Amino acid sequence: MLSSRGALVGAPLLRAALGLGLGPGQRRAASEAHGQGWLQPAGYDTGVKVYNSRTRRKDPLIVGSADATSWYSCGPTVYDHAHLGHACSYVRFDIIRRILTRVFGCNIIMVMGITDVDDKIIRRAREMNVSPTSLANLYEEDFKQDMAALKVLPPTVYLRVTENIPQIISFIEGIIAKGHAYSTAKGNVYFDLQSRGDKYGKLVGVAPGPVGEPVESDKRHASDFALWKAAKPQEMFWASPWGNGRPGWHIECSTISSLVFGSQLDIHSGGIDLAFPHHENEIAQCEVFHQCKQWGNYFLHSGHLHVKGKEEKMSKSLKNYITIKDFLKTASPDVFRLFCMRSSYRSAIDYSDGAVLEAKHLLLAATAFVEDARAYMRGQLVCGPIGEDVLWERLSHTKGAVKAALADDFDTPGAVDAIMDLIHHGNRQLKAVTKEPGGPRSPAVFGSIVSYIEQFFETVGISLADRQPLGSLLQDGGRNRVVGERTPGNSSSSGPSCPAESSPAGQIVGPDCRGSVVCVSLMGSLRWSVYLFVSGDSGSATLHSVVEELVRFRLKVRQFALATGEATREARRQQLLERQPLLEACDTLRQDLVAHGISIKDRSSTSTWELLCQRAQDHKPGS
Repeated sequence: MLSSRGALVGAPLLRAALGLGLGPGQRRAASEAHGQGWLQPAGYDTGVKVYNSRTRRKDPLIVGSADATSWYSCGPTVYDHAHLGHACSYVRFDIIRRILTRVFGCNIIMVMGITDVDDKIIRRAREMNVSPTSLANLYEEDFKQDMAALKVLPPTVYLRVTENIPQIISFIEGIIAKGHAYSTAKGNVYFDLQSRGDKYGKLVGVAPGPVGEPVESDKRHASDFALWKAAKPQEMFWASPWGNGRPGWHIECSTISSLVFGSQLDIHSGGIDLAFPHHENEIAQCEVFHQCKQWGNYFLHSGHLHVKGKEEKMSKSLKNYITIKDFLKTASPDVFRLFCMRSSYRSAIDYSDGAVLEAKHLLLAATAFVEDARAYMRGQLVCGPIGEDVLWERLSHTKGAVKAALADDFDTPGAVDAIMDLIHHGNRQLKAVTKEPGGPRSPAVFGSIVSYIEQFFETVGISLADRQPLGSLLQDGGRNRVVGERTPGNSSSSGPSCPAESSPAGQIVGPDCRGSVVCVSLMGSLRWSVYLFVSGDSGSATLHSVVEELVRFRLKVRQFALATGEATREARRQQLLERQPLLEACDTLRQDLVAHGISIKDRSSTSTWELLCQRAQDHKPGS
């Protein structure tokens, strides 16, 4: 998913980039030296001071426009399931995005790039005997469903690398034209790092040297990095002025961000392991392409999720990860969100069952107070005299403390502490008594407190409304549901038998015949049998990928039917006449799928699809 590639920045540099592990004097000296070249942007002052990796200090967050704040987020490399390490970064930035929107008045336009061609995708596709495109589509949809389950708001737009290859090639040509890149006889294109001089290293200062450079490398300098990689045998490729190949990693994000935002970008975010080399190289590419002094005004980096008791991040390579789906079988997305809020987004966070349990208890405490306060307002909870003035004062103090904490580099631990302190004072007033008190009641102040607490949690994506205090927090809300699962040779399982057991023509797309697996066999000339074995939410990802494959196959048939090449007019007419049945079959398929809630739209050079509302499925004959 969001794996770091190439040379990794060392732990000291990582901590320095985040402003951690240095004394006040060291931090001040480092930030002053590092931030001298930073240009404070003009525009809308959000009122927030944010830690900027470009300057290694807290800077006023000033965006170009409150109505259109530009934010680019590095997206996943879709070759496997996402795990909690990925979730932690995305949830933390989702919380920041919500705070900027709902507290500080920014209308955020967020773009996320999806890396759907990569060495890891190609390697995994070979292992599974599927095409890289099919694999990427499956795990892209799986990622999106994981994010939805975690209540992460989707970006304004996703942009896939493979759908922007011509634009990436043009971007590379622009860098070459400006004298900052070169092509080689082997068909590779590299960024000439020496051409940047001392302008390189804006995020981590002195960049680490390359590690493990191949002997047969055709680079001019060992530190140069690839913009275009020459095609290797049996790998997917695209034609380019330098020969067949595919893009390098860093150029993808530079191009995709520039397509939407041009040379001006307010915020760029990602995990701290992306600061070097990925984000550093993005800056170099964009500043030479756009010929601008500063691309990306604010770089925000999140700390790693660590396995408790170990100085190592959660990652697939270390085999110490927990998938998002597995986590959500034991705890709710609200619990994970509060777990993430208990530490600064910049700091590493230790994952443990105890830390998750603490977040559950805090959420239960907030829910219990809200229910008790509502019971008091309804007259169902009898208390002694309420110190109303004290509570009004505490509420006013809490509002100020929360706003100040969020304006200080999104200090969510401080904000949560202020909320829990307000709950503590409220609980002290809600002490039940056995006798009916004779004094006046004070429901209004508790109504205001409840409204504010719910508003705070709603702002950061946590809902206290209609929550069952134990069930919602300790159960998975039905996400661990199994539908039509059958394993080979297990006759007691529900659902149809697996065609891989009986059909030699069966092609299995997936690791086995459990969970997210599609078995497809060709029965006759134009008849396909599709069997879906779904487990939990992964079934929707599988079905989405099936439709993607179907639409792509239909597009290829349609393009073949319409392609006449350089034939004579009469020959073209004859070819179109002979291929008319193919076009009619494509049209029939498009019309038939509408009844199943799927709308295919044919564009000039591609076809897209979307899900319609359920009215077609709900309609019954004669109704």
